[in-house]
Amino acid sequence: MPNRLAGQTSPYLRQHADNPVDWFPWGDEAFALAADSDRPILLSVGYSSCHWCHVMAHESFEDDETAALMNEWFVCVKVDREERPDVDAIYMEATQAMTGHGGWPMTVFATPDGAPFFCGTYFPDEPRGGQPSFRQLLAAVHEAWTERRAELLDQSQRVADAIRSATVPTGTELPDAQVLDEATSGMLAAFDDQWGGFGRAPKFPQAMSLDHLLRATVRTGSAAARAAALASVDAMVSGGIYDHLGGGFSRYSVDERWLVPHFEKMLYDNALLLRLLVHAWQVSGDDHYLQIIDETVTYVLRDLSHPDGGRYSAEDADSLASHDAEHAEEGEFYVWTPAQVAEALSAAGLAELTEATCAWFDITEGGNFEGRSIPNRLRHRGDWIRSDELDAARQALFDARGTRPRPGLDDKVLTEWNALMLSALCEAAGTFGRPDWFDAAIANGEFLLRELRDERGRWHRSWHAEGRPQARHHALAADHACLVDAFTRLGELSGQARWTDAARQVADTMLDLFWDTRLGGLFTTPDDGEQLVARQKELIDNATPGANSMAAYALYRLGVLTGERRYVHQADQILQLIAPAIAQVPSACSQALSAVALRTEGTTEIVIVGDRPEMVAVVQQRWLPDAVLALGQPFDSPLWEGRSPGLAYVCRNYACQLPVDDVDALVAQLHDGDLPG
Repeated sequence: MPNRLAGQTSPYLRQHADNPVDWFPWGDEAFALAADSDRPILLSVGYSSCHWCHVMAHESFEDDETAALMNEWFVCVKVDREERPDVDAIYMEATQAMTGHGGWPMTVFATPDGAPFFCGTYFPDEPRGGQPSFRQLLAAVHEAWTERRAELLDQSQRVADAIRSATVPTGTELPDAQVLDEATSGMLAAFDDQWGGFGRAPKFPQAMSLDHLLRATVRTGSAAARAAALASVDAMVSGGIYDHLGGGFSRYSVDERWLVPHFEKMLYDNALLLRLLVHAWQVSGDDHYLQIIDETVTYVLRDLSHPDGGRYSAEDADSLASHDAEHAEEGEFYVWTPAQVAEALSAAGLAELTEATCAWFDITEGGNFEGRSIPNRLRHRGDWIRSDELDAARQALFDARGTRPRPGLDDKVLTEWNALMLSALCEAAGTFGRPDWFDAAIANGEFLLRELRDERGRWHRSWHAEGRPQARHHALAADHACLVDAFTRLGELSGQARWTDAARQVADTMLDLFWDTRLGGLFTTPDDGEQLVARQKELIDNATPGANSMAAYALYRLGVLTGERRYVHQADQILQLIAPAIAQVPSACSQALSAVALRTEGTTEIVIVGDRPEMVAVVQQRWLPDAVLALGQPFDSPLWEGRSPGLAYVCRNYACQLPVDDVDALVAQLHDGDLPG
């Protein structure tokens, strides 16, 4: 009989609905039972595309004997870290403090009021490598709770106090342009000039840092920044981290060459990398980026999209058929042998292309991953031109791969990640003049307004087609910050005033619910939200932009578009708050650096009045990092005052040039040289 996780909005929680464990979702019911029954909380945190989460589930949570111990001694709570990053962040901080490292699955034992006293990550079903089995751990914690509770309570109090008192140094001055140059120098020093990217294995895309280098290229003309950014992008799109058959990027590479990915595909990575790819094309004009951009958007719209316009969260590292196995096999959906290539091409009547196709995608008898091959182009990074025959062979392999058991799909819709993809898709649609992408962007915006916002205008963090409405969680600061940017960009793409109005409404809600009136900046959780062990602020970037960094950037742009000085003022306060972190670890504040650039270098305001698509196109095709664009329907803003139809106006820092009525004059005013290509 399914447990309480059935019907939750999170597919990860629903994966555990048939466990013999008497799981609770995070909430008051679990903590009340723990207090009433005098049992500690056993908190297990993970996410649907986490390989080792699946392994621990198979080994322990599906085992009747283990489940019986969990149910007898503990109140067991499951959390999807993607749906509740606020909960995850608190207990991850405790885990890292206790163990020196973190990761998922995260296993935490806490008092009935939520204070952690023992933390860890994955525990095996049998003792291994000096690590106790999970059942041994359960017994040890139960014994300590029964016989030495005072020690545990003291430990939990000290950990909780440390989390609550943890402070990040805050500043009182706005960062200046010097921090931009220092950040560029630091990133170039960490650049891997052999394989691209930063540092050693495992390698993460770090799209925000690479985007900063491209921004530095535009701002200063730095040839070194340009070369490092483009070399990194070229290496990633050549490696196995990129899906050469179906499009889209995996989470990260386990090696320094970008060859072997951790095969999960996340919506947010593809959003951030899509934005980076668009900027790489705008800076370089290299047409090989067009193919990767098109394939990445195609992947998201084909495989990560609800029919009504929402974007799903992720695809698993494991295939569905492996989820019932004792040990799931990562990547089996993606790897090939020459014999499998020959079979697929023969079935498509393309047998004569087998040798050339294997050579093109580096598919060999010896393989490059556990005896099989991950398609890649690392040996031929400079060769991007595919023949029609190779395109046909690639399609045949893609079709054959589609008959394999697919990776598991996490089909919840997260507001933050959808907003990141919406921003990137808006840039791509405008840059390349793609009406199909334009329509997809509008559909996504309408889905968010319809499904992720309630009748009171309150935003939710997540949505699932089969989830109970009462299981939804209030949106966090990061959701609101990313929405402000997404709706602003949707207004700039479409010329529909409703999207700029929506951005303004979200910004007002964000500042009302999350603003710290004492020190400035945004708390992660709203004023009327659940009282957790601590109320934190997200000041640096992780895999996604930090909430405060994104908010500062989005508020600056919205403030310039609307003329609302209060948005700019509060963005200033956020940058003052983050300034010490930017100075100490600029690579962890790449999104904040984009806000610093706007504040220190100034903004360009472009207004195009009336139906002038040719003028709109020359603006949208360029990457103008400091620019905002008003077009189409006027909205409440000084930018529209006194403007005449058919003209374009370019202003910088509130000083305007003469209006122009032709494309060449507009291009001259943009001071941006020739078009790419």
